[in-house]
Amino acid sequence: MALLHQATLTPTKLELLSSWLSSQPWLDGADTSAVTSVGAYRFDDPDGEVGIETHLLKTADGRTLQVPVTYRAAPLSNAESLLIGTTQHSVLGKRWVYDGCGDVVYVTALAATILNGGHEAPLDVVTDDGLVRREATTKVSGSGTHHGEVNVREPLTYESRGSETHVKADNFELVLVRVINEESVDVPHDELRGTWVGQYNPIRLAFIIAP
Repeated sequence: MALLHQATLTPTKLELLSSWLSSQPWLDGADTSAVTSVGAYRFDDPDGEVGIETHLLKTADGRTLQVPVTYRAAPLSNAESLLIGTTQHSVLGKRWVYDGCGDVVYVTALAATILNGGHEAPLDVVTDDGLVRREATTKVSGSGTHHGEVNVREPLTYESRGSETHVKADNFELVLVRVINEESVDVPHDELRGTWVGQYNPIRLAFIIAP
């Protein structure tokens, strides 16, 4: 379960991501002069310390980008290159926002969802009347049947290859599709597929290449 608060963020998530996107090497020519949100999904951090959210953004030329981020209450050690920026949360205070592909908490959550046939986390919002369940704007599901604990053995590295980001741990390689390709071919690997408003057929968002 992902626990959310009724809060304002300054700058907003979209403002923060919009200013960061233009310098990313995986854009494949996408026009990021204006971006809008089309959906998002969350995973749980078992320790309850790190917020894990993946944003789906529509660009000015109609492409859909996938941007996973982690939200932390303090800076992540030796991770300056991963920092997207900081935002002030009206309930939680200052939050450090990182590119999830370099954060082991995100990578572990994504790998576990793929390998264990998992789904996005349920969303519960803290209100004055108690917890209220919110419907996720994006539904995702993993294809694997592992059903066990997934450990990501560090060191963790990642690099852009075209419109994909390849994340390498010591025990597997995870590929995140950054620019969603609706005509992508099937791959013989465990994968994550998702749907959202306007994308009703499940489409591949990430997959794992075993060593």
